[in-house]
Amino acid sequence: MVMPAGSSHVLLVLVLCWVAPSRQEPAPVQLRLGGPRGPAGEGRLEVLYQGRWGTVCDDGFDFHAATVACRQLGYTAAITWTHSATYGQGEGPIWLDNVRCGGSEGSLAECAHNGWGISDCHHGEDAGVVCSGQRLPGNSPQATATGHLGEVLGQALEEVRLKPILARAKLSMPVMEGAVEVKHNGRWRQVCDANWTRNNSRVVCGMLGFPREKHVNTSFYRKLWNKKLKDPNSSLKTLSQKNSFWVHRVRCQGSEPHLDRCPVQMAPPAPRQHACPHGMHAIVSCLPGPAFQKGTGKGKNKTAPGKVLPVRLRAGTHAGEGRVEVLRHGQWGTVCDKQWDLSAASVVCRQLGYGTAKQALVGARMGQGLGPIHMSNVQCTGHEHSLGECRFQDAEQNGCRHEADAAVRCHMPFMDFKSQVRLAGGRNPEEGVVEVLVPVQGQLQWGAVCGAQWGLNEAMVVCRQLGLGFASHALQETWYWAGSPGASQVVMSGVHCAGTELALQQCQRHGPVHCPSGGGRFSAGVTCTAHAPDLVMNAQLVQETAYLEDRPLGLLYCAHEERCLSRSADNMQWPYGHRRLLRFSSQIHNLGRADFRPRMGRHAWTWHQCHRHFHSIEVFTHYDLLTLNGSKVAEGHKASFCLEDTNCPEGLQRRFACANFGEQGVSVGCWDTYRHDIDCQWIDITDVPPGSYTFQVVVNPKHEVAESDFSNNVMRCQCKYDGQRVWMHGCHTSDAYGADVVSDMERRERLANNLV
Repeated sequence: MVMPAGSSHVLLVLVLCWVAPSRQEPAPVQLRLGGPRGPAGEGRLEVLYQGRWGTVCDDGFDFHAATVACRQLGYTAAITWTHSATYGQGEGPIWLDNVRCGGSEGSLAECAHNGWGISDCHHGEDAGVVCSGQRLPGNSPQATATGHLGEVLGQALEEVRLKPILARAKLSMPVMEGAVEVKHNGRWRQVCDANWTRNNSRVVCGMLGFPREKHVNTSFYRKLWNKKLKDPNSSLKTLSQKNSFWVHRVRCQGSEPHLDRCPVQMAPPAPRQHACPHGMHAIVSCLPGPAFQKGTGKGKNKTAPGKVLPVRLRAGTHAGEGRVEVLRHGQWGTVCDKQWDLSAASVVCRQLGYGTAKQALVGARMGQGLGPIHMSNVQCTGHEHSLGECRFQDAEQNGCRHEADAAVRCHMPFMDFKSQVRLAGGRNPEEGVVEVLVPVQGQLQWGAVCGAQWGLNEAMVVCRQLGLGFASHALQETWYWAGSPGASQVVMSGVHCAGTELALQQCQRHGPVHCPSGGGRFSAGVTCTAHAPDLVMNAQLVQETAYLEDRPLGLLYCAHEERCLSRSADNMQWPYGHRRLLRFSSQIHNLGRADFRPRMGRHAWTWHQCHRHFHSIEVFTHYDLLTLNGSKVAEGHKASFCLEDTNCPEGLQRRFACANFGEQGVSVGCWDTYRHDIDCQWIDITDVPPGSYTFQVVVNPKHEVAESDFSNNVMRCQCKYDGQRVWMHGCHTSDAYGADVVSDMERRERLANNLV
């Protein structure tokens, strides 16, 4: 029968949708995974229907549907499924909604659903799946995620490692030099050094968490190789003659993020040809980043001064991951995820002293930033030393929003830090008494950490070292947790961490152990969590809303009771007179990946009769007026009497409200606004003389609630007061500007006021 061109699509629709009396099963549809590029089997689920790719709505989607999808994609099983466009928002139609599968179907088309294209969803509800990395035997996927590792050239190069050969390399941590070994189909193979190039070494080093490779003299390794070949007790000669022992050839350009992006020959071209004639295993030597170098831990990148844009990562659960932020025009800002890929992400990772990127994440997977969006449509070759050397456009021209902030996960060197600390006695693996492995009298010994002076910064380091994310609690007393037998002795005390260290052993601590409490029930403990909140003040709103008010004492009784006025107010003849107040509005955003909740439950909140409200946190913010030399001339505080979602961005629902003794908190992505006309939303400057000052706000000053980042909890403004009027300018959070800009602003203010 002759069929007109294009009619095959029509027939496909009929087969899929027509339920025949003969129980003819619908033809399987084609699936693929889209979104951020990462490990194989993970991404946004997309369906090909009528020649167009579309997405699947997360309404009704469950583990059974994910199992069917993963099996259809060629994987053995599903690990989990995701909702709310976890892998970024797709494009085109939303083909399937309310998908309901039993789990045994052979195709997603066999599952019940609303009908093709019938949906009330938007792309913010796109479903995704995470499939197991194992393939079904003899089954190749119908479609694969573009750019996913392991699926580019058909070579399943799963892992890479360096086998140290020299004694100094074996003692090194991390291992930085040795013979290259790759894992292919579950088996480790050597790589032949024939035609091995420095570009190949660069890719291998990147996968192992190193930013650069270095030249290695292979002549000594050649002598060792030949010596082993002549050794009658060595099996190397027999093994090296087998093709299964070798990867024949690797040809990389040096810009690839993974070895399986390079053309690879697993066997020689001729059937009977020796895989590596007259060759030996390839040797690679890598240079670690500054954080992994012994000594000062400081290092500089050799980049052109004009194009260097400093970068940093924020809000990542583990070291080497986070939202990408760039310092441009003196101010930190984010990167839009348009055209964000592994090449650009790898440039960021290498610039930070890590290896190549494991994943290039889109759709604000690591939380939304606050402030400018500096870059969009970033295009890198992979050889750049800095993100500023890549081609990019200003984000303002592309209409980018913080919902599209880009993020990365980088390859990190294996340091074996995790084996040097453990948690014991907790109800789950994420909590317990901290026990460390340290040398005691020349022998490694497990022991406890003194609970005195133990805080959130130290707890953060422990949770990061264990790969458990952030600390939610730091405990100085662990009454209910029993430590491990034989590890009760205190072996570490006086621990003081900045919070950015990769291991507790890198923090400052006492030389001889000194713990008056004696450990035991006074040993340090932690509770870890995968996600944490992150509060940031909207500096621009403070600058725009500041003003002075002379408020009569008769209206300040409640504020006086709550200690919101200067001490001199105690000596006034109430209710006659007034206080001069510097008032302003504050808007506190939760940019983290978990809700900000009061540490105390509502049963422990304090009722204040005067204002008739509950205080859920003793002190939520500190308001200070400082001289340019840093001396405090006026202060205020704001108890968190109403911690709620004042507003949320479009698509997010307000969940916390204080009315009717409701739950208090700030949801992810939402903000809590304290208007300028609320009591205590001020600093009492009645006794302050005219002059130039620094206005400072500190959020969560006592670190009562754990956050993923405390470096952005301080906001400062330059403040000019002439006795009648006030000017606020240059408001910024403590990490919003580069150090050079901040120091220059402070220097100019000091010079203007004749301060040295």
